[in-house]
Amino acid sequence: MNKGSSMLLLLLTWVHTGEGIAFNHSKTSVVEAPMEVTRFNGTLFATCELIPDSKLPTGQPEIYGQVLFKQIFPVGILQVLVNAHGLPTGDQQKRAIHIHQYGDLSQGCITAGPHYNPLGVDHPAHPGDLGNYVAINGTIRQHLNMEGGTLFGGQSILGRAVVIHEKEDDQGLGSNEESRRSGNAGRRIAGCVIGISNPSLWEKLTMQMGSDMNNAEHKEA
Repeated sequence: MNKGSSMLLLLLTWVHTGEGIAFNHSKTSVVEAPMEVTRFNGTLFATCELIPDSKLPTGQPEIYGQVLFKQIFPVGILQVLVNAHGLPTGDQQKRAIHIHQYGDLSQGCITAGPHYNPLGVDHPAHPGDLGNYVAINGTIRQHLNMEGGTLFGGQSILGRAVVIHEKEDDQGLGSNEESRRSGNAGRRIAGCVIGISNPSLWEKLTMQMGSDMNNAEHKEA
């Protein structure tokens, strides 16, 4: 067996035994797993604690809550839980949620930079375009899959920012250049920085969302 074959066998053995390194056949590169992957049974969790923009104008809602992430190493589907509250009861305004390039809220959400767009494509094909949501009783609570998003490797969203906007994302269908950059979603009114967490917040919110669904079904019955 030559040196190259031995190295490939060693890499594949590491994958099989769960030693924290995976071989990516499509890109012939090695993706290293954070130590929490081993600690949490092959899964990485992340959290983002929402706060209102520091320069929030009068009349805009003060949004708090969490955006949570979960992904199986190394190429599982990135799952997202949104739990944002503080919106007006009865508010019917659709609000866009995006991931932005920088985890910098030093001057409010404006310093989070543009949408995270590692492939340089037009909106809404950025991996951080999470969609539009209407609050129910003042809360946005959603479980979704983030297409093209990852917590691992060079395109990881860890350390970047989640931003909630005042208006609806037009999905790139508007007539101006800003539509293809950001969807004309308006002012940034709340944000947070994504960081690694333990599973407890994900498990707690999942249980809470399941309980809310059960309660709603009982009321309908």
